[in-house]
Amino acid sequence: MTRRYFGTDGIRGTVGQEPITPDFALRLGHAVGRVLKERDANPLVLIGKDTRISGYMLESALESGLISAGAGVMLLGPVPTPAVAYLTRAQRAQLGVVISASHNAYPDNGIKFFNAQGAKLPDAWEHEVEAALDQAPQWVDSAGLGRARRLDDAAGRYIEFCKSTFSHALSLRGLKIVVDAAHGAAYQIAPMVFHELGAEVTAIGCTPDGLNINDGVGATHPEALVRAVRANHADYGIALDGDADRLQMVDAHGRLFNGDELLYVLAMDRLARAGVAREAGLTGVVGTLMTNLAVEQALRGRGFDFVRAKVGDRYVLEELNQRRWLLGGEGSGHLLMLDKHTTGDGLISALQVLQACVQQQRSLAELLAEVSLCPQVLINVRTAPGADWQTNARLQAETAAVQDELGEGGRVLIRASGTEPLLRVMVEAGDAAQARRCAERLAASVA
Repeated sequence: MTRRYFGTDGIRGTVGQEPITPDFALRLGHAVGRVLKERDANPLVLIGKDTRISGYMLESALESGLISAGAGVMLLGPVPTPAVAYLTRAQRAQLGVVISASHNAYPDNGIKFFNAQGAKLPDAWEHEVEAALDQAPQWVDSAGLGRARRLDDAAGRYIEFCKSTFSHALSLRGLKIVVDAAHGAAYQIAPMVFHELGAEVTAIGCTPDGLNINDGVGATHPEALVRAVRANHADYGIALDGDADRLQMVDAHGRLFNGDELLYVLAMDRLARAGVAREAGLTGVVGTLMTNLAVEQALRGRGFDFVRAKVGDRYVLEELNQRRWLLGGEGSGHLLMLDKHTTGDGLISALQVLQACVQQQRSLAELLAEVSLCPQVLINVRTAPGADWQTNARLQAETAAVQDELGEGGRVLIRASGTEPLLRVMVEAGDAAQARRCAERLAASVA
């Protein structure tokens, strides 16, 4: 079945345009509340948000819709997406709601959901909500209305959860760390986590004004972090995105490490601590169609199985659950460690990487000495919403020609973004100039 509103990561769009409007959010909240009431007489829903100015508007509308259907609401305020997942479990709530457009700029916003276990909900649930949206509202009477309250110290509870994933036998004392929260949901939480574990912290991207989220900072603009690490003579830099579920890191030399490299570090650290991968249940790692070929080859060389999921952390999670594996992730920095959290968490991922460095007394570059990434070039081409790029004859011809040129030494991947009207063109080759030239040819054929 085709979904009208839900994409690969909830509902997302431009504020003021359907479906990111207050009237739709009211209807959505009511529809979700009705679906929950069919399973539980007194459902509780947690609502968290990032720092976008539109978050207040959507929060109020969702809250009203849920209450009008008889669902209780607990407001968390600005907290990271993975904090909502954790607190939904901790508070024994039936649903967690996140108001965020992740790495997008402030004119966009979105709404996504977690189930009672803190995991993404299946397609069937989204279809059920969309069906409820088509029905006339059924307002409950005054006695049946839900109640709303605010969770005191939501941020503090999540900080303690993050710290609990870091070894109690270790600390970050002696390390200087620059933390970039992208003026987003972790602007208060992220610096505190690393500070309380002993690090000397310099914060950038931690002064949100409602309009500057992801603006030239954060995981999607790591050049700001590279400059700050060098200027402050820091040991490491940590960049999160607007809702803090993805991570990029920088070392003292200003070298940037993406999610593919960090995933390899996490796998090797667990292998070092467990001894043998299969004896520890670490039989495999899940990447995506975008995962660098060098990382796949390195993991296989150390005894791990490796599979590629479709791009999107929900698809990585599906593969992990199906295979009962623990580790997976994307080059964008969505990293999953299912023995630590139910969803991708930029802060916990950073803590696990730093723990590996401290435990082994080796730098990130040293931990990745045997991995040399294949050059990848990714070009985003803006398209008209709903454009059928798959029937573009010129693109098909150029793709065939590029694949012939690359042979077995390279890859082409073309896919539509699940969150924006963009076509993502990726070329991987043994030579960076060739990868750039081929990617530009493909992008030009679309434009």
